[in-house]
Amino acid sequence: MKSPQNRKKNLKPKYSVSEPSAQELKALMTVVCEGQYEQAVLLAQSLAMRFPMNVVGWQVLGNMLNEVGRKEEALLSMKMVVILKPDDADANSELALKLNDAGHLEEAEDRCRRALELNPKLVNAHNNLGNILIKLKRWDEAEPICLQALALSPDNANAHCTLGSVYFNMGRLVEAEASLLKALHYDPEHCRSYNLLGTIVGNLGRSNSDYFKKALALDPDEASIYSNLLFDLSMSALLDAPALFAEHLNYAQYYEAPLIEHWQEHRNSKVPHRKLQIGFVSGDFCNHAIASFIEPLLIHLTKVSSLSLHAYSNNGFQDATTQILKGYFQSWTPVSGLSNDELADKIRANSIDILIDLSGHTGLNRLLTFARKPAPIQVSWIGYPGTTGLKAMDYYIADKFFLPQDPFKDQFTEKLVYLPGNAPFIPHKDAPDVNALPALTNGYITFGSFNRLNKFNQGIIAVWSKLLLDLPTSRLIMAGMPESGYESLITWFAEQGISEERLSFYPRSSMAEYLALHNQVDICLDTFPYNGGTTNCHAIWMGVPTLTIAGQTPASRSGATLLSHLNLENLIAENADDFVNKGLGLANDIAHLAQIRGELRTRFSLSAFGQPEIIAKGSVHAFRFMWQRWCDDLPPISFDVSNVQIDSETSRYKS
Repeated sequence: MKSPQNRKKNLKPKYSVSEPSAQELKALMTVVCEGQYEQAVLLAQSLAMRFPMNVVGWQVLGNMLNEVGRKEEALLSMKMVVILKPDDADANSELALKLNDAGHLEEAEDRCRRALELNPKLVNAHNNLGNILIKLKRWDEAEPICLQALALSPDNANAHCTLGSVYFNMGRLVEAEASLLKALHYDPEHCRSYNLLGTIVGNLGRSNSDYFKKALALDPDEASIYSNLLFDLSMSALLDAPALFAEHLNYAQYYEAPLIEHWQEHRNSKVPHRKLQIGFVSGDFCNHAIASFIEPLLIHLTKVSSLSLHAYSNNGFQDATTQILKGYFQSWTPVSGLSNDELADKIRANSIDILIDLSGHTGLNRLLTFARKPAPIQVSWIGYPGTTGLKAMDYYIADKFFLPQDPFKDQFTEKLVYLPGNAPFIPHKDAPDVNALPALTNGYITFGSFNRLNKFNQGIIAVWSKLLLDLPTSRLIMAGMPESGYESLITWFAEQGISEERLSFYPRSSMAEYLALHNQVDICLDTFPYNGGTTNCHAIWMGVPTLTIAGQTPASRSGATLLSHLNLENLIAENADDFVNKGLGLANDIAHLAQIRGELRTRFSLSAFGQPEIIAKGSVHAFRFMWQRWCDDLPPISFDVSNVQIDSETSRYKS
């Protein structure tokens, strides 16, 4: 047995408090500069472990872990940097940036403000804080922060871009465009500015796809830019259905195809009648239109003992709606700080049986996680009117009015599943009572539109103008407008002979004020080829029928879907001329129009849209049918559960 003295001599320190050698640092920086990030992670880990009191190893490790998609580990490394250098403004600002990326917004704000306490002239900290406040939807606070950054550094492209984002969110579109053009003046290759300009210019009614394409040329691996392009193309009247579908396939070919060979075998237990683990992935679990459709479903699904619901929230922002939605799930996982690989691994670890995408190609989507096929069954629902384009996505949930097999089966990589209704809708609690038809007292018809500005084009205005010209005393209310940027609409109407005096524009407002505006409207006019969704549901609940055109793309079917459920097919036009004729017929039959107004809430409540328990029951059947096929090693197929008879919760179902 060794003596205590000998044992002491044999002990060696686990790490050194000395500095790494210049040779080691040079080797590390060489692999970093060469883009060998995996190797850089290994070298930086070695330095951080052997010289834990030296900030270089932790700093490089944090940045390299972030580069290889290990964001949570990167965040821990950056926290070590601040522990070692608590009074370093740059370190605090860099940590705030990583916290922001990880979705820890409140902590990111605190760290950023600490950086500015240490150095009030640190431009990056001002810019970081501006971006954090944007995500927190505190735009009035973000504006002066961004202006301060530009006062310190007038030629800073990042600061101009962040200010442009602030103005965009505030609805000040003209100022937003000007800020982003300044960013590009100072940095002609500023990818984020091109991407955001694409969205803003689209809202201003001008062609914008070139901006998205320039952004993609600068950063082709940024899938969110391509999703923005696809979302924009779905609103274009210049692209037919086959061409639009082809663009979605191009997305999958670039981003999904390289991943398919790495798909892992699913080891979920193939027991047909066991409890199913259902995962929902969304960046919109907050006060967003999605909540109006998903919450009424969750109210009923959470009571189904054969299902266990799990949420994966891709948004660091939380509000009162978030807190309500959390209560419907067995588990709630914030995932905005996870890479696609990390999120896929987590979903596999949770043994999710059916994974549901609620975003499609809209903002904050995680389609590249779905492209890794982490769950045996993957479904797209509600969030996006169109295919994801992915082979990894098995099903798309719809109803028979929304996407009939012909022609839409050829516009989806997913198999179409038909519920009693595509999704239920819960009317807003602040909705006022339906009033009498305004035309009865006004003596003229008031048309209305409550759609986003980016859904408009000159073709829409030309059709609406024909209707207004044929009814020379009629007026048009356009609500939900941004503070600036809708001047193009006035110009387009003027070119068709409609004076500005006949048009009334209302800015974005509270929901109560927004809904109350419907009390001034007799007939709503739908946009095309991208119809209103939530806007049409609100209008119907407020007693205002909507004229729509049913087109040949998924985005052009929302209006027809709702009206078909309400047995109001006479309001669905086949083309522009039919739209005008139907509008004239409705406007010239005031008694019938008043009758419809008084019936709409009842019609809605009796439809599938107003009976979430029916759609929830259908979805339970659909989940079980999908699962049965997977257990039987059968491929996905289109199927219809519109009129399903459910014998029991866990039995096989008969259609």
